[in-house]
Amino acid sequence: MFEATKRISLAVVFAAISGSAFAAADIVVDTIDPTMGRIGEAKATSDPDVFAVCSDMDNMPYSNEKQEGFENKIAELIAKDLGKKLKYLFSYDRQGFIRNTIKTGTCDVIMGTTSDSDMLLTSKPIYRSGYVFVTRKDSGYHITDWDSPDLRKGIIGIVDKAPPTRPLYDHNLMANARPYRLQRDLHLSPGAMIDDLAKGDIDVAILWGPIGGYYAKKSSVPMVVTPIPEYEKINAKGKEYWNISLGVRHGDKARLAEIQKVLDRRHDDIMKILDDYGIPHVPVVANDNVFKTYEENIKAKAESKSE
Repeated sequence: MFEATKRISLAVVFAAISGSAFAAADIVVDTIDPTMGRIGEAKATSDPDVFAVCSDMDNMPYSNEKQEGFENKIAELIAKDLGKKLKYLFSYDRQGFIRNTIKTGTCDVIMGTTSDSDMLLTSKPIYRSGYVFVTRKDSGYHITDWDSPDLRKGIIGIVDKAPPTRPLYDHNLMANARPYRLQRDLHLSPGAMIDDLAKGDIDVAILWGPIGGYYAKKSSVPMVVTPIPEYEKINAKGKEYWNISLGVRHGDKARLAEIQKVLDRRHDDIMKILDDYGIPHVPVVANDNVFKTYEENIKAKAESKSE
């Protein structure tokens, strides 16, 4: 019994050794191409006659399944200008959105992303927006910056971990803060903070401009929307303003060039769409890049220490 077991064990060892020698000599190792979509699924093929947009199904004022958002309207404008059929792939814009939509080839365009995103090939900036203070008009609050005395009088609604939390902390205003989830509860409207402001549950709302501007405009309670001053030169983590572009897959240079012509040609029409939706926007800043700003912050701190 022992001898039989010994012979079997030795056979397994010799087989493993010979197999390893074969593997080292003959196995070819391929790497995964991240542009080819999800592992185990066939990559979709783009239709040249279709303008295929990856979009959130419930994220007003950007988009929804009823195609009521401002990004829906810009997509309609581009598709019509190109003479193409407009098609949507709807999915919640959360972790994995880019990987599970545009990277699979099931859609070709994301209508809004930061211009310095390294996940996509981006157009020239379409617009630039930033964070805003929103107050009820009847509150009498006069808030223009982080030093405004009225900021210390009430409860400040703010999205946890959003860029404005940095200056809020730096100005010792955290005791006044009521945090809201960074990844919202899908049972609530994206404008839930404005709803709370209208009800008097909070006194100031600090929101990303497109959301704050749109829902303040829709509110039955008159609101005041005030742009927040840029903070990036003090601390890049508090960067308030961002260039926004359209994005395609990195290899889709021809597609982007075709779309860019429309964006340039229809610029005024796109700005009108933004204004109709109450989207606050400011002039685009050329070559704006948050990573460059971080480096400048670090260099400035090093120079101040050496003086």
